[in-house]
Amino acid sequence: MRTPQLKPKIKFTPAQVIVTYYFIAIAFSVLLLRLPGVHKPGVEVDFIDSLFTAVSAVSVTGLTAINISETYTVFGYIMIILILQLGGIGIMSLGTFIWLISGKKIGLRERQLIMVDHNQPNLSGVVHLIREIVKILLLIQLIGATLLTLYFTQYYNSFKQAMIHGIFTSVSATTNAGFDITGQSLMPYHHDYFVQTITSFLIVFGAIGFPVLIEVKEFLSNKNKNFRFSLFTKITTITYGALILFGTLMILLLEMFHSFKGMPWHEKLFTAFFHSVSTRSAGLTTMDVTLFSEGTNFLLSVLMFIGASPSSVGGGIRTTTFAIAILFLIHFSRGKENIQVFNREIHLVDVFRSYAVIILAFAMVFAATILLSITEPNIPITSLLFEITSAFGTCGMSLGITGDLSNIGKITIMVLMFIGRVGLISFLFSLGGKSNKTKYRFPKERVIIG
Repeated sequence: MRTPQLKPKIKFTPAQVIVTYYFIAIAFSVLLLRLPGVHKPGVEVDFIDSLFTAVSAVSVTGLTAINISETYTVFGYIMIILILQLGGIGIMSLGTFIWLISGKKIGLRERQLIMVDHNQPNLSGVVHLIREIVKILLLIQLIGATLLTLYFTQYYNSFKQAMIHGIFTSVSATTNAGFDITGQSLMPYHHDYFVQTITSFLIVFGAIGFPVLIEVKEFLSNKNKNFRFSLFTKITTITYGALILFGTLMILLLEMFHSFKGMPWHEKLFTAFFHSVSTRSAGLTTMDVTLFSEGTNFLLSVLMFIGASPSSVGGGIRTTTFAIAILFLIHFSRGKENIQVFNREIHLVDVFRSYAVIILAFAMVFAATILLSITEPNIPITSLLFEITSAFGTCGMSLGITGDLSNIGKITIMVLMFIGRVGLISFLFSLGGKSNKTKYRFPKERVIIG
């Protein structure tokens, strides 16, 4: 008599588990946004719009088909803040932090999930990374909320209102979510350089990459005299700063005699600088971006496409991907086969991954633009491209067309926001399944290129 053979259990890869966790987080967020008392009296929100807001909050994007300030109560604001923390800090980060507090041991499987969720190359130090991420991010939010709350007392009639706006703005900026409860983003503070400066710092802290913040903390603590910044931190910081500087100068040049005409020089400078910082992944604005020229909006689309740094709250192709692609072109044009920078050599596999991300991202944005040009025939294609890159870069800037999108258009934007938050590498690996290394190779042959 034959013994019955049990079917082998389906084993999911870490990337597939992470993607599944984010789906569960979205479903949980939808439930939070449909709780009694979340919406203002008499306000009804369609399920598709609640789903859109949930995806936008989990992916810390900020695009919404509804007006947050006119739709949600203070209880609703609290629910959005909780979702922003879930999306900004990361599902595995929060889960691991709770495990650590409860005294549970972090196993190999959990370490693998953390590694994938934060794009880490190896398992060593991932638990320490999570512990530092949560502590640093919450501390930054607390400082930002305190400063803004005290300052907002001059804008609002009660301390309660100032505190609500202070906390929400701090969390939204640090997580680079781009949500606002003013109904006009940060436009009420267009002439307030203190609010813009504090918000800019919070945006940078959230988007520059958690490993960078941790290394800066170790450097300032001066505990290790032989401390050396990693290649990741050097490339990330220089690229991040260069993109902000480039964006500021280009916005100034493009809008000098257009929307900035008649402004004092300091107002032009702060407006250009803030929007350059915000395109990393934040999406907050101090000026109506519909007033910008098409050239500026196309520039903003490119900057949003690049996005924030890896292992941060932001999306896009990421700053290191862009940097490695540029470095490869520079070295290749000089006849060099290897990329050498800061007395280090970049792995060839990282070059392959960078170009794979760029090609896939271009293909996704192109396909989404074609699709939305069909489903949204009344909206200019430049506005659609702006919305699409904003979603993919989890930025949240909008030319005001989000609410006018059809259901197919909203679903497309939701997919882009989701992929932008999960990361193209993780999303690609989740589709590909378990990697299998080939045990043999075929003879090599040259192919004519160019």
